[in-house]
Formats: sequence, C-alpha cells, structure tokens
Amino acid sequence: MTRQIILPPAFQPADAGRRNMLLLTQLRWLAVGGQLATVAMVHFALGIDLPLLQLLMSTATLAALNIASHVLIASGTRFSDGALAAALLFDVVALTVQLSLSGGITNPFAALFLLHIVLGAVLLRPPYPWGIVVATLAALGLLAVDPTPLVLPANLPVSPATLYLTGGLVCFVLIAVLLVIFIGQISRNLRTHDAALAAVRQRAAEEDHIVRMGLLASGAAHELGTPLSLLSVAIGDWRAMPRLKGDAELQEELAEMDGAVQRCKAIVSGILLSAGEARGVAPQVTTMRAFLDDIVADYSASLVPGALRYDDCFGEDIAIVSDPALRQVIGTVIDNAAEVSPRAIAITARREGEALALEIADRGPGFAPEILDTFGQPYRSTKGRPGGGLGLFLLVNVLRKLGGEASAENRLDGGARVRILLPLAALAMEGRG
Repeated sequence: MTRQIILPPAFQPADAGRRNMLLLTQLRWLAVGGQLATVAMVHFALGIDLPLLQLLMSTATLAALNIASHVLIASGTRFSDGALAAALLFDVVALTVQLSLSGGITNPFAALFLLHIVLGAVLLRPPYPWGIVVATLAALGLLAVDPTPLVLPANLPVSPATLYLTGGLVCFVLIAVLLVIFIGQISRNLRTHDAALAAVRQRAAEEDHIVRMGLLASGAAHELGTPLSLLSVAIGDWRAMPRLKGDAELQEELAEMDGAVQRCKAIVSGILLSAGEARGVAPQVTTMRAFLDDIVADYSASLVPGALRYDDCFGEDIAIVSDPALRQVIGTVIDNAAEVSPRAIAITARREGEALALEIADRGPGFAPEILDTFGQPYRSTKGRPGGGLGLFLLVNVLRKLGGEASAENRLDGGARVRILLPLAALAMEGRG
C-alpha cells in the first residue's frame, strides 16, 4: 500500500471558462451532426423540399466557429462570461436561421431554444442568462412573422399531425439526453473546482500552522542560545583547569559534553536559519555528494556500527547550496527509521533526470494503514506522544517549498520506505542568486 503526496511548486485551479467553452463546442458538433442527419432524412427520405444550400451554409458556419473555438482553447485563451454568452447567442442566431428556412415556429425543433436557456442559466452569471432569454424570445417572435413554409408532398407516407408529433418527440429526447450529458459534465467541473479550492484552503491552513510552529521554534531557539553558550564556555574552562587536565576519564566525559552542547547549538542555529534568522551561520556552498555524505556520516556515528548502509548511485556530482531545513527533515526520516530499526537502515541516492531521488528504508514494522492514508498531515503518529507526526509533516512541507515530492510505502519483505524526489534546480547555485 502506497500513499504519495505530489507537491507542485504552485497550485492553480483549472480555467472553468475554458472547460465550459469546450463543452459548448462539443454540443455544437452534436448539433452540426444532428442538423445534417435531419436535413438528409427530411429532404431525401420523406421527400420534403428544403432550401439545402442555405441550410448547409448555416451548418458550415457553425462548424467554422467550432474550429476557431478549438484553436483558441488549445492556445490557452481564457474565456469570460461575455465570451460564453456571445457563443450561446451565436447558436441562437444559427438555430433561428435554420428554423426560418424550415417552417418557422411551427417546426417542432423550435423547442431547442430551451437548451440554450438552460445552458446559459447554468454556465453564466447574471445578467447574461437574461440576455439569452430575451434573445430566444425575440427569435421566436421573428419566426412567427414570415418564415419559409414547409411544402409537404401529396404522397407523404405519414400524416402531418403524426410527422409533427414524431418531430416533437425526437426534439424532447434530444433535449433530455443533451441536458443529462452536459449538465452532468458541468456538475463534475464544479466538483473539481470545489475540490481544488478545498486543497488550496488545506494548504493555506498547513502553511499557517508552519508559520505558528516556526515562530514557536524560533522563540525557543533564541531562549536556548544563551544558556548553551554559557555551558560551552563553562565546559571549556573546566577542561583548561590544571587540576582537571590530569584526569583522562573526566577529560573524555567533558569532551563528550562539549560535543553534545555543540550539537545542540548547531540544531538551534539550524532552526533559526530555517526561520530566516541566521545565527552567525551562513548557507554553505558544497556539492550534492558531500551534502549527502555529511548527513550519512553524522548519523552513522550515532548508530550501531554497520547498521546504516549507504548506496551512492547519484553519478556525476554537482555544486549546490546546502539547505539546513532539507538536512533537518532528511535527518528526521533517518531518526524515525533508527527508532524502529536501529540495526538495519538503508539509504540510496540516485539521479533521476534532473532530480535527486533519495530512499530511506528500514526493517521495522512498517507504517500503519492510517498513517499511509494521512501521510504528511500533522499529528498523525502511532508513537503515542505529544507532537508525534510533525517530522513527516515538516518533510512534506519543506519539499513542497522546494518543488519536490515525498512518498511512503511498506516493503513487501518487511519494513518501510520513504522516498524523496527533489529537483536539482532547487539547490543549484545559480538558482540561489
């Protein structure tokens, strides 16, 4: 079971206007096909004389408009409500011309105007739908004035009343089917848009949480800085005292204490640097291989000898600017793996195209299903302690800031694997100028 969080550098919802224009073009293609089929049926099968040239010219105009619409859609043009309303009005005019050439308001397909009104009401904001209503009413008034009558042949196989009822039934079925198809598609578009908005709100909430957590960490780091500096000075003084210099065991313990204090100071500096408040420590220019080797060496020293296996498959090295926040979250993943699998941790670094792929695997019990389902969300942890789960939350959000992504899965042969994919451009020297 795998749960992947894809983290684009910036998220933008799809253009609803372009999707709706695409729906109108699809509807128009159906209209073009239906018009050609209806003209062929009425003129050739039923023997009713129709002005073929004018009708075909009207249909060809609709097809030309559709081709132009597809070109604009493919070019990424954004369509406003005014543009959608203009397209619907053009369809109303085209239907008016075709009906005026084939019986006018007595043509049973005059009910197709209802389809344009419904689409206008669903797709457009006021007052545009009312403009469609006014246009259709005006069209019906014009059709009642001086339409071209249909001359029915004497040998018509069905009665005029039956023909009218059949046309009305076909028109009703056509309207019903098209409304179900296209209103359903519009509803799916709206649901997609709502889901996009919900994702944006969720991200905003997470980033607000990060800001508040960063402020808390920054404040704590400031408060810890002074006592750590005092401890460092005191330990240095103790090590320099003549009466303590001769005690090798005590000197070794003082050296360990000093190392622990220096590590705490480095962690504090990393927190402040991640928050944008450098504590006298500047980002370092290094290489990708040196950056990863340094992390591996740092954690190998604190684990059982031989517990951490590192496979460097990165290939040609590149110069980067070391990111303390990235180093910290990678360390968090290694710490999590060491908790559940202190004697077997595998780290693999590969270059996939223009990205770093870093995998950290362990031989522990694996992730619980609920953790995989909510991977990267805060306070989702099975460790049973306050603040649990923030490590993976920070991993996801630091990678999102850098344009990367993270995934987690349980291995088939036991244990878990966390995979980090990070664009090299995010750490490249030229990208940090």
